[in-house]
Amino acid sequence: MSAIEAKGLTKVFRTYKKAPGLWGAVKGLGRRVYEDTRAADGVTFSIEEGEFVGFLGPNGAGKTTVLKMLSGLLNPTSGTARVLGFVPWERHDAMKRQFSLLMGQKNALWWDLPARESLELNRAIYGIERPRYTQIVGELTELLDCADKLDVMVRELSLGERMKMELIAALLHSPRVLFLDEPTIGLDVTSQKKVREFLRTYNAGKQIVTMLTSHYMQDIQELCQRVIIIDNGRLFFDGPLSAIIDRFATHKIIGLTFESAPECELGAFGEVVERTPSSVRLRVLRARVTEVCREVLGTCKVTDISVQEPPVEEVIRQLFHEQDEKTAAPAG
Repeated sequence: MSAIEAKGLTKVFRTYKKAPGLWGAVKGLGRRVYEDTRAADGVTFSIEEGEFVGFLGPNGAGKTTVLKMLSGLLNPTSGTARVLGFVPWERHDAMKRQFSLLMGQKNALWWDLPARESLELNRAIYGIERPRYTQIVGELTELLDCADKLDVMVRELSLGERMKMELIAALLHSPRVLFLDEPTIGLDVTSQKKVREFLRTYNAGKQIVTMLTSHYMQDIQELCQRVIIIDNGRLFFDGPLSAIIDRFATHKIIGLTFESAPECELGAFGEVVERTPSSVRLRVLRARVTEVCREVLGTCKVTDISVQEPPVEEVIRQLFHEQDEKTAAPAG
């Protein structure tokens, strides 16, 4: 059995649609018009023990809704799911003790207390014996290099320090499944790097299932071999991160270096995405790469040439843009 299984998971939110103006408010007292929004629409996937999976999609795609259903915070409108063999929204205590949900934009620690006291509260809630608690906190603070911050008021911690303490709180009871919703949002580059290193090390050492949503593609590229992409509530792609480029990238990047400033008109060969006095990077359709390389070499004095795949974030950004255009296009 897979650690996480979702089949046809659907969540429809029903919201009141008020007519404009005072008269609209009066009419709403007698007859209300409601609008249905499908935040998740038939989402199906499975995740095995030890996998670290990136969960991607534009804002409003339904990522957080799916994570909340898998965590038992939301009941689905239809479909089924199992996490470690449990139905999440039945909220069995045995499941609660084996998973964690960390949301980068929500605080799980007491704002006016030192982090240590919030961790002590979690210890009592989960019934963790003192020797084991001491061992776990020691290991996690060493990995995150934050032992000296345990007795600092949470409100006085920097964003990066607070996120480290949130991670310790989420992992204190040694969960088998970890849901991470934008854990690096707002962090500086150094803090992001530290959090990524910790997550990589922890996942490899404990072999826990980890689902990560993030708008920072570096998080996904450094941590996840597999990605699941949803858009408008529907599953769009599920597979290796490397396959996104193979399947969806329509262009390649040709890098050209010259002895001196080129005299030929390089814009005729493709889209110039970067230019220096002695080098140029061109964005060229994949089908024309060989032809363009031949033409450039025959026209310009080139000292070096390279062909590269486009960055993953560029491909995914283009995918979302195309999906938005399809959604906005009128039918027929």
